[in-house]
Amino acid sequence: MSRLSHRFTILSLPTLFFLCTFNVATNSFAAEEQPNRPNILWITAEDMSATLGCYGDQFADSPNIDQLAQRSVRYTNAFATTPVCSPARNCLITGCYPTSLGTQNMRSSFPLPEYVQGFPALLRKAGYYTTNNVKTDYNTSDLQKLIDTCWDESSNTAHWRNRKDKSQPFFSVFNLMTSHQSRTMVWPYEKFQQDIQSQLTSDEIHSAEDVTVPPYYPDTPVIRKTLARFYDCVTVMDHQVGHLLHQLEEDGLTEETIVFFYSDHGSGMPRHKRALLDSGMHIPLIIHFPAKYQHLEKKRAGETSGRLISFVDYAPTILHILNIQPSHPMQGTIFLGKPARQPRWSLFGHRDRVDEAFDLARSVRDNQFLYIRNFMPHISYNQPTAWPDNGEIRHEFYRLTNKATMTPAQWHFAGPTRPAEELYDCKKDPLNLNNLANNELHLRNLIHFRAQMEQQRVATNDLGFIPEAIAWNWFAGKSPYQDKEKLKEFDLPAIYQAADMVGQAEESDYFTLLKSKNPAVRYWGATGLASLPELSTEASLELSALAKDDSPTVRIAAADALGRHGSKLMAALILVQQLDSKDPNVVLHAARTMELLKLKEAKGYAAMHRLNERVDKLYPKTTAATFVLSREQDLAMFTHFSTQAYLKHFEGK
Repeated sequence: MSRLSHRFTILSLPTLFFLCTFNVATNSFAAEEQPNRPNILWITAEDMSATLGCYGDQFADSPNIDQLAQRSVRYTNAFATTPVCSPARNCLITGCYPTSLGTQNMRSSFPLPEYVQGFPALLRKAGYYTTNNVKTDYNTSDLQKLIDTCWDESSNTAHWRNRKDKSQPFFSVFNLMTSHQSRTMVWPYEKFQQDIQSQLTSDEIHSAEDVTVPPYYPDTPVIRKTLARFYDCVTVMDHQVGHLLHQLEEDGLTEETIVFFYSDHGSGMPRHKRALLDSGMHIPLIIHFPAKYQHLEKKRAGETSGRLISFVDYAPTILHILNIQPSHPMQGTIFLGKPARQPRWSLFGHRDRVDEAFDLARSVRDNQFLYIRNFMPHISYNQPTAWPDNGEIRHEFYRLTNKATMTPAQWHFAGPTRPAEELYDCKKDPLNLNNLANNELHLRNLIHFRAQMEQQRVATNDLGFIPEAIAWNWFAGKSPYQDKEKLKEFDLPAIYQAADMVGQAEESDYFTLLKSKNPAVRYWGATGLASLPELSTEASLELSALAKDDSPTVRIAAADALGRHGSKLMAALILVQQLDSKDPNVVLHAARTMELLKLKEAKGYAAMHRLNERVDKLYPKTTAATFVLSREQDLAMFTHFSTQAYLKHFEGK
């Protein structure tokens, strides 16, 4: 059974927030009065780890950012809350964990609670001119509401220079797409050369021969070329940072403006983006404090801070240093300003569905160790997914995936499964190569981090453990966070306990879960059986009985377990029926399962072909890297990713 017992009740909203935000209680915003409020400039680089000269990367060519670091504070332990952009932005703008708001899955269509405002709206009300250039992608159906309330201008021309009153303080965000995965590995190489590399001098172009290949990558010409391409993108991005800083200087605002430079998560390269490893979560963070605002940080220009900082900390910190009251309780820890705050002891990460790729994992990170709990260990880190698979480097991994020829570090990413638990000593092992979870010498650490994860999950009402279609059905498209009665009714602790068994229990232990009245618990029972290396006849019969389960999500999970263990006809019979569901979440889940299992039985090919034609008509086509649509259109697009991959497999294209 589960190694952790659950004796928790669903907390009331005030109690919940008190437990996880005591550093952000109302009286903590009594920041010292400032006669002149600073301007604040946020420069956000897309999809970039700390691959900069100022962070010790000798292959990087980043002179503008390196110079900024020399006159700023450089933070060495800053982390995203998730290794993908949309839920990360949801966290940044709300100051809350997406897992609390129900917005943890990519392109979430859940609204925000009515009282949750984007923090720039509060700056705007306080007299700031607020601009966003240009990406929004806030991962909620309230996207337009956030744009309308937060920004005086949100466009590709938005700029502090557009304010009419030049004495008005500003909060300006610039999102630099140049280092985005689209540019670094997905676009055809010719397009990259035309749009990105053409902006570099010959001396700035990085040589594939000189690039350092990390040990978790095979060393091939394709991989070297892609890594060099990534560094070219970083250099062009650095030029853009230099241009913005030059504009600030031209306007005479350098000494009036606090400048943040950071990235939205780790780089877009394989094993980075979408992974809770440090390569996907550790980010650069550099903050420049003009002389008059140096009192906000005890560190001085050119120094480093090892303080743990999470994205959930940004919003409450900005409000605090500007002496602005929050509109709602926030879940972060203030890290700037007076009085000095106790540093974090740990921070937390989450991985959920991204596009068509279903997953669920959670992480805890302190100053030394990283703990990851994979709740779908039977799914590879390198599971196929349409958007990244446009990149040549991804197919290099597929071509070379072979346990006999790969090193353990390479196989960890490319192999078909993952460990249920991972533990890394990040000081000794910064690349997270040596999993200590089964090392008896680290049992105490393992127990400690399990408890940390449990406390975070319960205190914040982590909604990610409710399968997406079930959550949508339970909460009828309303914010799950507001419906405290339903949270009690659906018994989150029992769902957590069921999920904890995956990868940790014996076959018979899951049978009890399959009998639960709670469909989310039954789902985790079936998922637990899917994670086993083999199934008994009794287990197959138990799963087959779920073919008529009241919940289509449970039926799909049962089909997945059956299909993975040889009962392909039964699996296909179940899944083909779900492809005709009126619920787009169910259709996506069934199509993805058909794709991964490669089921052609029970007229599966014909059913997927019909579905492909149906969903192809439901969303407009675009080549944009980020394209936010309605719930139905987004899910149709992701379903189309799966149907296309499935059909290509059988058609040999």
